[in-house]
Amino acid sequence: MQLTWLRNDLRVHDNTALTAALEQGPTLALFLLSPDQWQAHDEAPAKVDFRLRNLQALAADLQQLNVPLLIRSADRWASAPAVLAQLCSQYRIESVHANEEYGVDEAARDAAVARRLAEQGTGFRSHLDQLLCRPGTLLTRSGGYFKVFSQFRKACLQQLRLAPPRCLPRPQPQSALAIDSDPLPTSVAGFPLPNESLRNLWPAGEAVARQRLELFAEDHLHEYAERRDLPAEPGTSQLSPYLANGVLSPRQCLHAALVTNQGEFDSGNTGVTTWINELLWREFYKHILVGYPRVSRHRAFRPHTEAVPWRDAPDELAAWQQGRTGFPLIDAAMRQLLATGWMHNRLRMVVAMFLSKNLLIDWREGERYFMRHLVDGDLAANNGGWQWSASTGTDAVPWFRLFNPVTQSQRFDPQGRFIKHWLPELRELDRREVHDPSPISRTLCGYPAPIIDLADSRARALAAFRDLPPPGADLV
Repeated sequence: MQLTWLRNDLRVHDNTALTAALEQGPTLALFLLSPDQWQAHDEAPAKVDFRLRNLQALAADLQQLNVPLLIRSADRWASAPAVLAQLCSQYRIESVHANEEYGVDEAARDAAVARRLAEQGTGFRSHLDQLLCRPGTLLTRSGGYFKVFSQFRKACLQQLRLAPPRCLPRPQPQSALAIDSDPLPTSVAGFPLPNESLRNLWPAGEAVARQRLELFAEDHLHEYAERRDLPAEPGTSQLSPYLANGVLSPRQCLHAALVTNQGEFDSGNTGVTTWINELLWREFYKHILVGYPRVSRHRAFRPHTEAVPWRDAPDELAAWQQGRTGFPLIDAAMRQLLATGWMHNRLRMVVAMFLSKNLLIDWREGERYFMRHLVDGDLAANNGGWQWSASTGTDAVPWFRLFNPVTQSQRFDPQGRFIKHWLPELRELDRREVHDPSPISRTLCGYPAPIIDLADSRARALAAFRDLPPPGADLV
């Protein structure tokens, strides 16, 4: 008997571990409920609810394959080895198949499980699944992990051209087993259910995810380069929640792009090649987790930036969190996050730079807040994006570069449509004033004054970064 241990891979098509298990023999599936661990990792209630709803859809797909789905509890991952050992003994499991995960806690959990299972003669096989290229296969000439995206991208594309990853078909059903699936939870303690309007934005199930990918590839992918930075337009794929939970695989996304672009990776339609670049950024940040595990431990990728004199400003942090900074684009973006569990990618960079540079508040406060609200929360992408914006990370934006939220608004939301949708109190303002209302308009609309002066805050941030010790300095 084989066991496939499902984690962030909630699908039956192109699921490497599930396919490998079924090829070896009769297979059971397992999902572990780990609410204490999820809380320790700041996972959002919206994401946990999305995961459980996708688990419901997956159970129906597995039933068609005659694969029973077992549910067990391991509140913290430290108890996972004992839980799997007991289950494998109960069902006389020969091998456990799991798709690789890359954070330090995930890697330690899997290593502990493998050691415990080996003691009782049960195998543990890990499979490449949530990445296009296995970490460690793309290295610099000196044998290290890439720190610069452009260099990583070049090496990654070279490998993908030589050996394009294939998508596995849906497995054939196995013979029915005399084992019943377990009842599925619809909620877990500590994670309140989000409201219905948020849940309706993110319908669950592999069929929905595949349909969304197909429609995006057909209707929006060719215009992606021109429209992806416009938050009022449906220019992005909004597939990130499905990728983060493994309802879609990156191979499926890459194949959809290549089919649309006659098999070209970095030539042809600029919309397609730009989106492929985004898939490779996702890949890059997961490789960083493996090559530089300190980023999984709340540490700056660039150690010398640990000396940034971050401000303790709880009132300003709360204003940022609640969308009342007095800067319309910032506040609209934060309200979008709170209402939908998602934020437009351009705006993630703008609000992150505002917090870490203009407010000079530790980027880790923002990283944590995002994870606690994002339906697509992903350690690698979220950490990578925050450290990029704060100039503490790999391939980061230069420390002297600050986005101006007013000019960003004028450039990417020129009519103010996005702002007016999320800040209805400003909807009567014209397209010139909506980006930075006058004091009188703010009073009439009931909209707050700016919490900082942009020029002063810029000067403060530049001074803080200019005075850092040089890279490589001893910070002990």
